[in-house]
Amino acid sequence: MIRTDGIHFKDQHNRTLLLRGVNLGGGSKVPYPGGATYIREGFFDHRDVSFVGRPFPLEEADEHFQRLKSWGLTTLRFLVTWEAIEHAGPGQYDEAYLDYLRAIVEKAGEHGFTLFIDPHEDVWSRFTGGDGAPGWTLEAAGLDMTRFAETGAAVVHQTHGAPFPRMIWPTNNHKLAAATMWTLFFGGNDFAPQTKIEGEPAQDYLQRHYIAAIQQVAERLKDFEHVLGYDTLNEPAAGFIGLSTLEAALWRLKIGPTPTPFQSMLLGAGLPQEVDFYELKATGPKKVGKQVVNPNGLSAWREGHGCIWRQHGVWDIVDSQPRLLRPDYFACVNGRAVNFNQDYFRPFANRFAQAIRQVDPDAIIFVEAEPEKEQPAWGESDARDIVSVPHWYDAYVLMLKDFHPWLGVDSHVGKLVITPWRIRKSYAEQIERYKRQAMEKMGGVPTVIGETGIAFDLQDKHAYKTGDFRTAIRAMDRTLRAMDDALVSYTLWNYTSDNANDRGDLWNDEDLSIFSRNQQSDPEDINSGGRALEAVVRPYASKTAGEPLKMSFDLRRKRFDFEFRHDPAVEAPSEIFVPNFQYPCGVRVKLSDGSFEHDKERQALIYKHTMHQRVHCVRIEPDEG
Repeated sequence: MIRTDGIHFKDQHNRTLLLRGVNLGGGSKVPYPGGATYIREGFFDHRDVSFVGRPFPLEEADEHFQRLKSWGLTTLRFLVTWEAIEHAGPGQYDEAYLDYLRAIVEKAGEHGFTLFIDPHEDVWSRFTGGDGAPGWTLEAAGLDMTRFAETGAAVVHQTHGAPFPRMIWPTNNHKLAAATMWTLFFGGNDFAPQTKIEGEPAQDYLQRHYIAAIQQVAERLKDFEHVLGYDTLNEPAAGFIGLSTLEAALWRLKIGPTPTPFQSMLLGAGLPQEVDFYELKATGPKKVGKQVVNPNGLSAWREGHGCIWRQHGVWDIVDSQPRLLRPDYFACVNGRAVNFNQDYFRPFANRFAQAIRQVDPDAIIFVEAEPEKEQPAWGESDARDIVSVPHWYDAYVLMLKDFHPWLGVDSHVGKLVITPWRIRKSYAEQIERYKRQAMEKMGGVPTVIGETGIAFDLQDKHAYKTGDFRTAIRAMDRTLRAMDDALVSYTLWNYTSDNANDRGDLWNDEDLSIFSRNQQSDPEDINSGGRALEAVVRPYASKTAGEPLKMSFDLRRKRFDFEFRHDPAVEAPSEIFVPNFQYPCGVRVKLSDGSFEHDKERQALIYKHTMHQRVHCVRIEPDEG
């Protein structure tokens, strides 16, 4: 049984745990089967879908769980979506999906996995270019999803077609549809008090339905000890909340047509706009021109509905011209500057925690605030027994789908980092920054990097054409070496059982799965189909009889070093995951003291330290025979 203890996870013997796992799975964002984002047919039939079979059909579960366990990835960030649970309409839950979900989670427990549930979303929903919320939420707010493409309200793969611009989907958080929905969901009571859904304030209505849907999951899983708890919501976004002005595109990521917030509102109201157009370069987004959007003057709002923000006095038509009346409308409430994570996300997270614990009192709550922003300050009145789950990616590799050992990015400040040793130092410091925030702002709680990983379609899918995955191996090792340096738990993004080289993870042409059938040459080999396993399947100190101090794995030499300070109160030995994949002929072990046993079947090195010294060192190398 895993529990939290200060900044650490502990087991029943009070050993400190490092969690290594994977997001399961990337394909869970879309319906099964045939829900891939490149398929337009039936896209707008949003109430008549099914997610039974995501992340994979029940009959395939043993194969995939055995593979992941053999790779040492025994913690699952298990994806569900609000849409999967409640797609048919408000309060109409998909019982077949919930039955399937219970069965697949039960199977994971039989294979020895622990997991936490991730209610996943990206840029609000599939109908605004991502995944998560049901289509009816957009209709309830008065939006017409069939017109988002023409009005610039969202860039959606199904309606855009191929080729789909690389990493354009995150820009939807700043366009009308997703930004409006996020603002209503988190701050409707302050910023859109006149907007009601079925007579209820929009914020209360949307949050109530979302939380009730996840409660349905908790009801099905509450008796499983291997289910640790629930993530609040994947990558929540502020929408318009906190913007100091509506007349400039202030966000860092700009790709393709980039309207200002005010222009987004005007476009949605049927007023054509000439907007800036950006392309993604090695040094970041670069403005390359302008583009007229919505030349036919269509409205993004349903018949009988109009722009919510015009109704609330943000803008209006004055002397036959659109005029922004309140450029700082979303920046202040009652004369006080707002902070999204503190003022809007934190109350939501507490409401979520309280509701989940009404069903499962022992659930750990995995708190995920707006990405790349300071975590909210947690106080005595806020939920207890929480975990911080930020995301971190090698931004250079993720955004450009390329890898150079001498080039990296500090994602917190958006600047290049040059030379391998500076990159290694920077990447570890970026991750440690999240650990410090969990200590200083959230009361000293554990940190799990909820998502990290690389794109495998690097350099125009070079590896798929040649079979040479060395670049991907080096890129993945750079990321995971940073995790080891920072001594942080993580769940890789991702494992997609039906990943394919031509369409990746079936969602927005992203391709980050550590497994693909296209790389599986021998179905009898548990490792066949794995990508960059030389970096992914690595030794780590899974259970430490004290406090981990240093850990590293030299991929070239296959040398693992671990240092820890023992806790005199812990009697159980430490355990290190020693993958047979890396050490097929066995291991040579050098100890500072004590003794060890190598259990090759369990892929574990059991280390019993002595008591005459406090700090202990373990080195593992291949046995060359």
